[in-house]
Amino acid sequence: MKTSSLVLVIVLFAALVGGGFFYFRDTKGPEIALIPAAGPVSSKHPPTLQLADTGSGLKSVTVTLSQGDKTIPVLSKEYPEGTLTQSEPLPLEQSGIKDGPAQIRVVAVDRSIFPLGAGSTTDQTFIFEFDNKAPVIALLSRTHNLTRGGSGLVTYTLSEDVARTGVMIGERFFPGYQQPSGNYACLFSFPWDMNSSQFVPKVIAVDPAGNERQAGFYYHTNDKPFRQRQIPVSSQFLEAKMPPFEDAFPEAKSPLEVFLKVNSEMRKANVARLTEFGSNTSATPLWEGDFLRQPQAATLSLFADHRTYTYEGQHIDQQTHLGVDLASTAQADILAANHGRVVFADDLGIYGLCVILDHGLGLQTLYGHLSRIDVSVDQTVSKGQVVGASGATGMAGGDHLHFETIVSGLSVTPIEWWDGAWIRNNITDKLSLAPTN
Repeated sequence: MKTSSLVLVIVLFAALVGGGFFYFRDTKGPEIALIPAAGPVSSKHPPTLQLADTGSGLKSVTVTLSQGDKTIPVLSKEYPEGTLTQSEPLPLEQSGIKDGPAQIRVVAVDRSIFPLGAGSTTDQTFIFEFDNKAPVIALLSRTHNLTRGGSGLVTYTLSEDVARTGVMIGERFFPGYQQPSGNYACLFSFPWDMNSSQFVPKVIAVDPAGNERQAGFYYHTNDKPFRQRQIPVSSQFLEAKMPPFEDAFPEAKSPLEVFLKVNSEMRKANVARLTEFGSNTSATPLWEGDFLRQPQAATLSLFADHRTYTYEGQHIDQQTHLGVDLASTAQADILAANHGRVVFADDLGIYGLCVILDHGLGLQTLYGHLSRIDVSVDQTVSKGQVVGASGATGMAGGDHLHFETIVSGLSVTPIEWWDGAWIRNNITDKLSLAPTN
C-alpha cells in the first residue's frame, strides 16, 4: 500500500512538473520588427512588418496607425497553426495619412497556453515621420550635346535632401553629386552600345522616405558609328600570352580555350569592376583643364572598335575595345592625364598591371598593360606625373598603353577630354552653374 501511494505521488509529481513545463514553456510573446524601424517613410513606401515565434507559433496580429486624434485600422490577421514567421507589407497607401509624425502600434499573439490559454502577447509602438511629397527637381543647365560613346554634364537643384540622385538612362545609373553651393552636378554618357532612339536620359531624385521624381531635359545626340576590325590570333600569341591565365581556367584544355574564356568571361568581370571603382570618387572635380594625351605616341586602336577575332581563318570571338591604344618606345614613362587620386594600382586581368585615377564626379582614367607601377592607392597625383611604364602585361600583344576614360563605371571616348574647347563648352561652363567652391 505504501509502495502504491509512493508511485502515485511520483506520477502526480511528474504530471505536475510536465504540465507546468508545458504551461510555462512559452511565456514570451512573438518578436516584432518593422523595417525600417523609425525615420521618414511614405504611404507608397511603408514599413514592412516582420513577425516570429519559434515556440508555439503565431496566432494573430493587429496593426493600427495613430496621428493626432485619429486612429486607423491597418491590418488584422489570423494565422494557421504552425506559422512560425511571417512578413507583412503594411497597406498604408489608402490610409489618408498626412505628412508629419505618426505612430504604428502592433499587437501580436502566439498560440501558447500561457496565460490561461489566451496566448502570450507582444504590444509594441513605433514612431515615424510620414513624408509623401517627392523632391522637386529644377534644371540649371539648358543644352546638352552628346555623341554616342561621349560624355555630358547636367546641373540642377533639389528641394530637399535625398537618398539617391543622378541620371538614369535605361538600366544605367550615373550618380549626381552635391556641390558646396548646394546645387547638384552629374556626369553621364550617351552609352557606346546604345542608339539615339534608346537614349532617353532623365534626372531622378529619391528622398529618404522613398518618394521619387523624374525630370527630362533638352539634349541633342550624334549617333556616331564605330569601326569594325578583324584581329587575327596566332598560335605564337596563344603560347606566349595564355600561360599566366591558365590557373584561372583549369578546365580549359588548350591555349585557345583559355583565350576564349579570358576574352569573354574575364573581360566581363574586369569591366564590371570599373563600376566598383567608379563609386570611389570625389564629390567635387579634382581635374583642371584638358586631359593630357600620352606624348609622342602613335594611335594603334580607337575607342569602341568592334573586333572580330579569327584563328586559322575561322571566326572565334567578337568583343568591343573600350579604350585607345597608344605606343611610343618600349617601357615609356606613362603620365597622369590630369590631377587625381589613385583608386587602383595592381594586376587587373586582361588589363595586366593597371593604374586607375579618380578625377572627381565619377570621372576616372585607366592606364593598362604597364610593365611597372610607380604609385600606390590613395596617393594624390598631379597632371603629368609618372604613374608607371608602358608594357605588354595582360592581353597585350606588344608594348603599349591601353588608356581608358570612364564615367561612373562606363567607358567613354577619351578624345573629348583631350579637347580643352570641348571641356569648356560641355563641362566647365555647366559646372559654373553649380559652383564647386
